[in-house]
Amino acid sequence: MRRALSLTLAATAVSATAIPGVSVATTPDTVRWGPCSEKKAASPRLECSTLKVPLDYRNPDGRQIEIAISRLASKEPSKHRGVLLTNPGGPGISGLGYPAVLAASGLPQKVLDSYDVIGFDPRGTGRSTPVTCDLTPAQRNRGNLPPYAHTAADVARAAGNARTIAKQCAVSKTGSMLPHTTTANTARDMDRIREALGEPKLSYLGGSYGSYLGAVYTTLFPGHSDRIVLDSNLGPGGYDVTAMRLFARGMEDRFPDFAAFAAARPEYGLGTTPEKVTAKFFELAKRLEAKPVRGVDGTLFRGVTFDRLYSDASMPLLAEMWQALDKDRPLPPDTPPSMDDMESFMAARFYVICGDSRWPGTIREYQRNVAVDRLEHPMLGGSTASIGPCAFWPAERVEPPVRIGDRGPSNVLMVQNERDPGTPLAGAQELRRAFGKRATMVTADQGGHGVYPFGPNTCANDTVTAFLTAGERPSRDLACGAEPSK
Repeated sequence: MRRALSLTLAATAVSATAIPGVSVATTPDTVRWGPCSEKKAASPRLECSTLKVPLDYRNPDGRQIEIAISRLASKEPSKHRGVLLTNPGGPGISGLGYPAVLAASGLPQKVLDSYDVIGFDPRGTGRSTPVTCDLTPAQRNRGNLPPYAHTAADVARAAGNARTIAKQCAVSKTGSMLPHTTTANTARDMDRIREALGEPKLSYLGGSYGSYLGAVYTTLFPGHSDRIVLDSNLGPGGYDVTAMRLFARGMEDRFPDFAAFAAARPEYGLGTTPEKVTAKFFELAKRLEAKPVRGVDGTLFRGVTFDRLYSDASMPLLAEMWQALDKDRPLPPDTPPSMDDMESFMAARFYVICGDSRWPGTIREYQRNVAVDRLEHPMLGGSTASIGPCAFWPAERVEPPVRIGDRGPSNVLMVQNERDPGTPLAGAQELRRAFGKRATMVTADQGGHGVYPFGPNTCANDTVTAFLTAGERPSRDLACGAEPSK
């Protein structure tokens, strides 16, 4: 969830029987739990296993791939009511250790008593069957954001790198997985996990991209969905071109929180008012574009600033980074973050976001988008509206995107920060409208990416806990006011 940088055609929602073999698939093997690897054993109670699923659900008896799963088992049999499947976002992020992360981050004991908390590495990621794009160190270090485009020529120049990466993904040794590494198939894998665990239904807690994964699951499998919590929500198209462009709006929704933080602390020397801190952002970006400092250019400066706005706890580190760049002093530790081990994450992200929906296919359209977003959202719009590998993705699509709608049980609770940089409130409101009577949404007057259980807003957190443990959900959308910092 923490790295979003770290999708819909007008088609009807795909049901579980829309793909031959899905509804009559053989029952998966029984799960055999064992110790997790040392790397993933964030809790000694965490157990791990693997499950085989079809690569292509149209051919359930064909090639099988592995899905790695984990369990933090309830220790209270009398209070146990089922499984809570979890996903931290991404796409491309490992979720195997996420149950232990949730427990360590304050997931209430009564939730841990009520459920076996299940984690998994989605297809293409981590210890599940992985994918690759054979990204070079230079491509990894370039990150997920295209260079900030000031002109149409800048967009055209970025197209060469985007085309190269798309081709590398397609011709890699895992290129055959390209058409099948989608959110819809990950949702089908989730239902295989449910079957393997012997559960008639599953509850779900997913954040960021995981909100879209949960929305797709409960659309494909409404009868197998119990209590569905979607945190920090993408719009109904998932991680599509609209969501990518919304990052720029999200940054400007959130940035005033940092500007106020820095202005109140003159020791950073970034400005004594929020307006002066904002001016410092544009000054540094322009200066670093002309002459990078300690390996940080203007695009990387914008991207790391965006990333550090995900959490209030990162604001001091962000202010120190600005200070160091301004004075050409040594940067804080892990600034910018190392991308050495990010090939798998970046590749899986490309497979999913480019495969879930069709992105604009002409350079001219990205040039038009940049011209609009650079004016409307100048902090980041020149990057997030520019061209990436999805523009050149292979044309083959196994199925249209899943259309999120209002058909199904009223069992979805959405929870959302008002000033979320990665999944802005505007996108969450679109998803809320798409769900109609199926969902209720709780908004919290706070900034950052991720509400439950990471954020401090007790109104929002208590509402989610009541839903997961007692099935109590607000009768209408709920706005939780700002609460003083602890």
